[in-house]
Amino acid sequence: MVFELWIGDPAEIKAKRVRKQKYDREDARLLLRLMRENNFPKIWVPSPENRDLRQLLWHRHRLVQMRTRIMNQLQALAMNEGKRWKKKLWSAQGRTELEKLPLAPWASRRRRELLELLDRLDPSIEELSKAVEREARKRCDVLRLMTHPGVGALTALAFVLIIGTTERFQCGKQIGTYVGMIPSEDSSAGKQRLGHISKQGNSLLRFLLVEAAQAAARINPHWRRRYMHLAMRRHKSIAKVAMGRRLGVRLYWMWRNGCEYSSSLEFGSYVGQLGTGHGVK
Repeated sequence: MVFELWIGDPAEIKAKRVRKQKYDREDARLLLRLMRENNFPKIWVPSPENRDLRQLLWHRHRLVQMRTRIMNQLQALAMNEGKRWKKKLWSAQGRTELEKLPLAPWASRRRRELLELLDRLDPSIEELSKAVEREARKRCDVLRLMTHPGVGALTALAFVLIIGTTERFQCGKQIGTYVGMIPSEDSSAGKQRLGHISKQGNSLLRFLLVEAAQAAARINPHWRRRYMHLAMRRHKSIAKVAMGRRLGVRLYWMWRNGCEYSSSLEFGSYVGQLGTGHGVK
């Protein structure tokens, strides 16, 4: 006998409950009714390999965050001594000057141990970055997404692993909803009230999309012009999220239609015209 495991969306299942009564027997009746009506809200489940590769991305991401906190603490130590070196602190000369600073005993110990932690993290992060690049080269979809300005192996691999398959979404706008980059809304009686972004999706992919969108705005004139326009109209933080959401939609259509980046498809009504007849309905 073979059993098939179904995993449902708890929010949708709860919304389909009519009575304000929750106990095991009633839950079983509800699930049975949804399955008989072919209305059970199944969710996509990633494969074991997919989940393991996500651990690689998360592990590197957390180590980078740890390194950033350590570097910020070392910058603070230097600034306490009147040394504002910024990026120059991480050069060979800056490292030497930091080690020569005359500090009190406990501050000196803090500097020494922070530098030791930094020296241990750098090789680990470099090794994980190379592993990400190797995994990215194995997948043609990831290589295709990497042709977009600002998108590297890390962002492209995370997008493919977390989105899973393009068949899960009917249009590109659903990517923004899935990742949690659309504003929350509480509208009624013809009055629209928009709040902060929902942040209901994967936080790693949301972070990487925003970072990649900023990189694209630095190197691509079309993205820079669009970003500056949004930043002047609204705010820089809003513009960054908006560009990250736009990048997610762009990557979705590149993946779905199997096409590489083209500068002729910048910021226009081109959805559905990347090679197939699929469009936003």
